[in-house]
Amino acid sequence: MDLPETIRKRLEDFSRNVLFDQSRTQPFAKESDTFLPHDKRVLSSLHLQMSLYFNMWFFPWWWISEIAMLQLKYPALPDYYKFILVTVLIVMTLIEAIRLYLGYAGNLQEKVPELAGFWLLSILLQFPLILFQLFNEAILIQPLERGVHIVLAIFILTEALSGFVALRDMVRHTESQFHIRQFD
Repeated sequence: MDLPETIRKRLEDFSRNVLFDQSRTQPFAKESDTFLPHDKRVLSSLHLQMSLYFNMWFFPWWWISEIAMLQLKYPALPDYYKFILVTVLIVMTLIEAIRLYLGYAGNLQEKVPELAGFWLLSILLQFPLILFQLFNEAILIQPLERGVHIVLAIFILTEALSGFVALRDMVRHTESQFHIRQFD
């Protein structure tokens, strides 16, 4: 449900004038440029950015608790689960670092390829790995593990959904800009 074009334009102009003080941007900008041109819409997703920010601060706590619980239950695990859990921990740590970077770069800089990479890593790799750790009872899930896995799964799911919406909006905007440039 979109706002009518006239109302949307007025709200954009109002927010641009209230949120961005033009007198503060003038010394840094050229005479004809402004900080945020009137024809430039901000496409970054606030929901995605907030999820990424909180996930960035939560992930070290998840990692520390995962290491502590793995050390606690390591002697009781079969050999193949020892290997699997260590491998999953290493892979998830690497993927999470790459995923958070791509999410930040794709959302804040409004870059479609980075945001698409973030979304694919979230859906195809990180979400199945966290679900494996959350629902496989053979790995002797501890209560602390279950709690931090639920929180991380909620972060990943929220980021995947809001990332999809942000990606869709950026692709539509890029497509419309491409069509407009064809006629200029």
